Amino acid sequence: MNKLTKVSLSALCGSLAAVSAANAGDMTVTGGVDMSWVSNEGAVTGNPIGIGSNLTFKGSGELDNGWAVDLTVAMLNAHAYSNTNVTVTMGGLGKLDFNQGNSGNGIDAYDDKMPTAWEEPWGNSLGTGVQLVSGSGTANNIMYTTPTVAGITATVTMAPDVGSGDAADKGNSVGSHAKGRGYDGTVNINPSFGTEILAGLNLFVGAHVTEQQPNVNNDRYEGTGGITFDIGPVSLGYQASGISTGTAASSAVDWYKNSFYGISFNINDDLSVSYGDHTSRQGFVNPNDTESVELDMQSWQVAYSLGGASIRYAMSEVNNAAYQVETAGTYDKESKVLSVSLAF
Repeated sequence: MNKLTKVSLSALCGSLAAVSAANAGDMTVTGGVDMSWVSNEGAVTGNPIGIGSNLTFKGSGELDNGWAVDLTVAMLNAHAYSNTNVTVTMGGLGKLDFNQGNSGNGIDAYDDKMPTAWEEPWGNSLGTGVQLVSGSGTANNIMYTTPTVAGITATVTMAPDVGSGDAADKGNSVGSHAKGRGYDGTVNINPSFGTEILAGLNLFVGAHVTEQQPNVNNDRYEGTGGITFDIGPVSLGYQASGISTGTAASSAVDWYKNSFYGISFNINDDLSVSYGDHTSRQGFVNPNDTESVELDMQSWQVAYSLGGASIRYAMSEVNNAAYQVETAGTYDKESKVLSVSLAF
């Protein structure tokens, strides 16, 4: 890890200077590389060798009033910009996060919380097309996180315009005008009640609404809820989610309903295995014209760590990918992925 010291965050985060000057802090750079070999059935494999790299720049400092300021800039494959987060930790008042890019803020952080040894069942080469909740997390947004009280942590997120792209400092971007503001709320509960056996229990729920032009569509709604439980080396989870698209056209998709479960087992500190199953159903505004379609996927995975290196293997399959039935083409796919990850 390379370390650049004494980089002033007042220069990096000039918009915060109006709140309070930041003391000199640290900037660190971390990175890694992933190399994979893919074998697909029912889909074109093409070149099976994949290489992905990423760099993450992190800065930290402190304002005159004692609040902490953190900056994160992520650069993913092919040096492509991913997202920027500026987080202000306000002591006992909670945290504010200002995000640009694909943040994982709001309900987007709960799109899939199932335990896994490596990736989600939809994250391995198959191109499932599954529709999960995302809320305001895919747009520029501001998220407030409450302090954790009695095991309860809540977030409130607002995106000024879900349909707009990223904008530079002192700039703005224009959306499609079909979408407006987005609002998210999430609650995570760890009801341990001071007991060791319930320390690994987590309950979560989240909801989102996107304002859409009433003369075109109704508002879009998303919601999810679930439970995960870690007991010794075993992690269990179940989750359900749903999306109401708000689309008014009679032939359009009206809703998605998802249910998933997962189980992972840490054989030792370095070796873990998991199984995950996801089912998603798509329904239409006028079901008499088009019948609903069920998409189903499963994945077996194993992961082994060797210090800064990890070896992962996944066997996954999907039925009716992209919510298309077999009679419309080949939409049943299987995939085997071997991956090696190196961190530095």
